[in-house]
Amino acid sequence: MSAAAPVLACREVSKHYGRTVALDAVSLTVAAGEMVALLGPNGAGKSTLFQLLTGLFVADSGTVEVLGADMRRDPVRALAQLGVVFQQPALDLNLSVRASLRFHADLHGLPTAVSRPRIDALLQRFGLADAARQLAREFSGGNRRKVELVRALVHEPRVLLMDEATVGLDPASRTQLLDEVLRAQDERGLGVLWATHLVEEAERAQRVVVLHKGKVRFDGTAAALRDAHGGGTLEQAFLQLTGGGRHEGKKTPA
Repeated sequence: MSAAAPVLACREVSKHYGRTVALDAVSLTVAAGEMVALLGPNGAGKSTLFQLLTGLFVADSGTVEVLGADMRRDPVRALAQLGVVFQQPALDLNLSVRASLRFHADLHGLPTAVSRPRIDALLQRFGLADAARQLAREFSGGNRRKVELVRALVHEPRVLLMDEATVGLDPASRTQLLDEVLRAQDERGLGVLWATHLVEEAERAQRVVVLHKGKVRFDGTAAALRDAHGGGTLEQAFLQLTGGGRHEGKKTPA
C-alpha cells in the first residue's frame, strides 16, 4: 500500500441499531490507485458501512474522511470526491441514458461545456454511444450497471465505491463490470472499495478486508489470507475465518 495519505480513511467507526451492533470499531483505508475488496457474508455490516461512507447515516463514533475531508463536518467536500454504484439499481428508467448523465453532472455543478465532452467520451469508451438516446428501461441489467458506473465517473471522483454492484448479474456481465472498474482504477488512479460476498471478485483486488459480524477480521493481500488459513483457496480461507457463514443467497439487513 502507498505510504501517501489515503484517499479514503475509516477509523474506529461504530454503529448501533438499538442493542444490535452493526459495526464495531471498524478501520480501513484505501490508497490512490488501489482496489480494496470488502469481503463479507450477508449481514456482515457491509451495507451499513457504505451508508456511513456515503453520508446517508452518521456513525455513532469514529471518523470517515475522503481526501482529508471529514464526512461529518464537511460532507459536501467529502461527497464531491466520491463516485458510488449502489447495490440497489438507482436509474430513472424513464430517462434516456444521456439525460440521466446530464442530470448527475448538473447535481455536481458541472457546466455543460465540461460535462458534454466527458459524457461523450465515457459513452464511447463503454460502448454505449449508439444507445445514448434510449430509455434506461430498454437496457439489460448489465448495461444498466454500466450506465451507473459511467454516471459515477462523470464528475471525475478520486474514490469509487461499489456496493455489491454485481448482484443479479450473469457471470459474463459481472466479469465485464469488474474489468471496467479495474481499467478505470488504472487509468485514473482511482481508489476503489468493492464490497462483495462473492469470493472470486475479491481475487483481483490489491487488498482484501474481511468483515464479519461488524468487525474487521482480516486486512491484507488475498495470498496472505490464503496462507494464514492453510494455503488453500481464498474461498476456503474466507469460510474458515467467518466460521463457514453463508456467502450466497438473499441479502439480510447489515
